[in-house]
This record gives sequence, structure tokens and C-alpha cells, in this order.
Amino acid sequence: MERLLRRAEALGRSGEVPVSAVVLDAKGRTIGFGGNQRERDQDPLGHAELVAVRQATRIRGDWRLNDCTLLVTLEPCPMCAGALVQARVGHLIYAARDPKRGAMGSTLHLGEHTSAHHHMQVTGGVLETEASAMLASWFKLRRRKPG
Repeated sequence: MERLLRRAEALGRSGEVPVSAVVLDAKGRTIGFGGNQRERDQDPLGHAELVAVRQATRIRGDWRLNDCTLLVTLEPCPMCAGALVQARVGHLIYAARDPKRGAMGSTLHLGEHTSAHHHMQVTGGVLETEASAMLASWFKLRRRKPG
């Protein structure tokens, strides 16, 4: 998670919301990495989790990630949480909780929702203080800039 936070900080300097994610296979090998790319690509689907999952499924040649772990620096939004359920991710680990949009425990929990066909293990709050401080600092700076 410390590495992801460093990568997220670099993304923040480039103008993206500082969120990064990685998918690890059952042996702990990285098979997918993603950082937010919404601004760079002008793509509303350019969330770190989706980028990482897309890469992991291409590398594996299988859309099912049951034996994989996804680590991300911010609790997934409803779109990303839904994608993680669809991809059948085995374990989600996230850093900062998102009290406004978090969909894996903060505002709702799509991983445990009755409509979910797949239930994953979820661990939240890993290095939460550091991740939350980084995000708060980034948003504070963005709000000060004109336009």
C-alpha cells in the first residue's frame, strides 16, 4: 500500500485524482496496475481499479479474478465496486474510506448487497490516515486554483 500511495502522489502532481490500484494473483505477483486516467484520457471510466482489472484480465486471459487481491488507495465508488463484483475479485484491500461515494462499506456495500452474485473479502482502512491526508491535501490545492 505504501508503494501505491507513492504512485498516487505522482498521479496527483499530474492533475489526476491521486488514486492507484494493483491486482495481485494468488502467488502475490502483480498482474494489473492502474492509476486514475480520467483527465489524461477524458474518460469517465478511467478509474484506477478499472484500469488495473482490465490489465489483469488481459494478462490472465480470463475475466474471473476469484483468486486475486486488488489493493487500492481509496474505497471504490459504486461503478468500480460493481465491476469488482462482476470480475469476482477474491479480496479487496483499500486505504482511505470514502464517506461520500464509497460503495464497499461507507455509503453502501455492493460486495454484500443481496443483488451481488459474488461476495468478496473486504479489508478497509489500511494506511487510512496517510491516504486520507494525501487526498485531502490534493483536493484542498485543487479548490484554490482558479478555473
